[in-house]
Amino acid sequence: MHQLKVKNLVQILLDNDLDVEEDFKLETNHNLLDEKAQDLMGDLFAKAGGSGNYVMLERLKFDFRIDRFLFLYDDAVHFNRYRLNTLKSSLYEVFTYSWVDSYKRLCRTFEKECLKSGLQERIWNGPTIAKQCFGSSEEAGDLSGNGSSGWKLNAYNDAQYDLLSRLHGYKMIRIPMYENIMTGGSLKRIDQLLINPKEENQKAIINWLQRKLV
Repeated sequence: MHQLKVKNLVQILLDNDLDVEEDFKLETNHNLLDEKAQDLMGDLFAKAGGSGNYVMLERLKFDFRIDRFLFLYDDAVHFNRYRLNTLKSSLYEVFTYSWVDSYKRLCRTFEKECLKSGLQERIWNGPTIAKQCFGSSEEAGDLSGNGSSGWKLNAYNDAQYDLLSRLHGYKMIRIPMYENIMTGGSLKRIDQLLINPKEENQKAIINWLQRKLV
């Protein structure tokens, strides 16, 4: 479903003559991490619940790129207490991200939705590195104790994307599935609009996205 929504959004942008590069990939340059950036990375790792030395992604993959703006569409599994913890790190005081306050609110509001979609083993426990960095998960759905190592890894990786994209000279734009757009005289959620976008909603979608390109 994620891919369908992103594909539909990209097609709307292309139909309206925006210069879009799909599936943009960015190789990370470790040399860009000076002492301050390393401190930020370490703080993110700790806020996500990591122990030991932080790990760093080698490659970032984005849904699409427009000029120096990189876009990711975030579905339900990105909104929970662990992501909220990373959003409280010093990274978001050093750099400005226009969506941070709304993401904090969404993390507080929609964790129950994350529980509905984030209980699969590949998400709850995550890959092997999740256990190595964040310890063993509790039983699926049990957020007491150590909770979910897979969710913690996702939260940490999201924060890595935020930091590393900025260090490489890009501006990170996150699109939460819960964001509302005014179209046809009422507010509609972007995730619903993108499942089967109607022609009469395309102008509102274009205007909404172009307001983010600042």
